[in-house]
Amino acid sequence: MRLCTFTRPDGTTGHGRLVGADRVEDIGDGDLLAVVSGTQDSSGPAGTTWALADLTILAPVLAPPKVLCVATNYQEHIVEGGGDRVDPTRVSPKFFIKPATSVIGDGASYEIPEISAAADWEAELCVVIGKEGRGIAEQDALDHVFGYAASNDISLRTLAVGYDRDVNAWAGFFDWLEGKWSDGAAPVGPWLVTADEVPDPQVLPVRLSLNGELKQNGSTADMIHGCAQLVAFASRLCTLQPGDLILTGTPAGVGASTGTYLTDGDVMVADLGPLGQLTTHVRGHSTTE
Repeated sequence: MRLCTFTRPDGTTGHGRLVGADRVEDIGDGDLLAVVSGTQDSSGPAGTTWALADLTILAPVLAPPKVLCVATNYQEHIVEGGGDRVDPTRVSPKFFIKPATSVIGDGASYEIPEISAAADWEAELCVVIGKEGRGIAEQDALDHVFGYAASNDISLRTLAVGYDRDVNAWAGFFDWLEGKWSDGAAPVGPWLVTADEVPDPQVLPVRLSLNGELKQNGSTADMIHGCAQLVAFASRLCTLQPGDLILTGTPAGVGASTGTYLTDGDVMVADLGPLGQLTTHVRGHSTTE
């Protein structure tokens, strides 16, 4: 089932299920969190049936409890960044967190913040947690997944803080980390596809085009740590809650590999095949308050 959160023509927020290619059955107010957490049945009776064109599609979960992201989870992405291939049995997943303010939906705009001129794209598979858990065994991990979506881990590769400062390893690490936090830097959507329609999350395409030009063309089959491993490991670090998002890493083809960065007017499309195409418009920094 393909589910979505949207703004209705009257400006209110609702959620529903996609019917065919261009209709949405409205099944309730607010975002999809009630469905994801199991307090509402996604197959329940519908109210209005909307034309998809009459709705503004939002992120499936508007304010997720956590947005967990994985760095360097594809070998070729490590190599393009100047690193060496790793032995998957000798490394652990590298998690970081994005704030809820980074989450936007399909068709929304990402504004490059004034602190950086090096905004970059990273198409990724997003795992949406549906069942709470801590210390989850790997063999049980996918039972805690409600569904999957396309996502884009937009990253600021360099920061310009506006004053001279010491350059050292700490500065480099935290510039990398803080470069993940900007508003709108985690587009997710357009749909949340339920796990029963994705029997194997390790066979999905992960592609991204910029202004119609293909930049990334990978597969989740190439992950260093697969979805089950990531869910299990994350649950050793913190309790996973319904609505948590896990962005699972990006394949090769990011802009940093060629020194190409996002500019005003760009259009990114993250394409994860059966999960849909996620479009993000790019705007330059605005000084208007």
